[in-house]
Amino acid sequence: MSGLPRLHHIFVASLSSHVMASGELAVTLDPEGPGRATPLGVIKAIWNELSGGIGPWGAFRPVFSTLLAMIPFLYLGQHFNRQHKKGAWWFILQLPLILTIVLWPLIYIWSIIDSWWVSNGIVSKGSAR
Repeated sequence: MSGLPRLHHIFVASLSSHVMASGELAVTLDPEGPGRATPLGVIKAIWNELSGGIGPWGAFRPVFSTLLAMIPFLYLGQHFNRQHKKGAWWFILQLPLILTIVLWPLIYIWSIIDSWWVSNGIVSKGSAR
């Protein structure tokens, strides 16, 4: 048993402050701390960490955009991000590049990266509001 680490109890106290006089600040500790954790509270905390606090669609949007961008030849990730002009131009640009085995994979991979990048920008602009 000596090889096992000792368990330590951690107590969390919430702080509150009250201004008493000019320049003085009184800090009181809540002796009870936070309430007991519930399974639903734990799930909510985990979900907020996974979604970055921007909700399920904001967290999943870049993944969905990237999955669409991985469909070859169609550049659906750009269309999903409402960049129809870019998607159309890349579709047209790929036609001569398909003849070259080297250059087409480059534009295909770049379209996936660009779709992820733009979708993250859309999410960050939406969460900044």
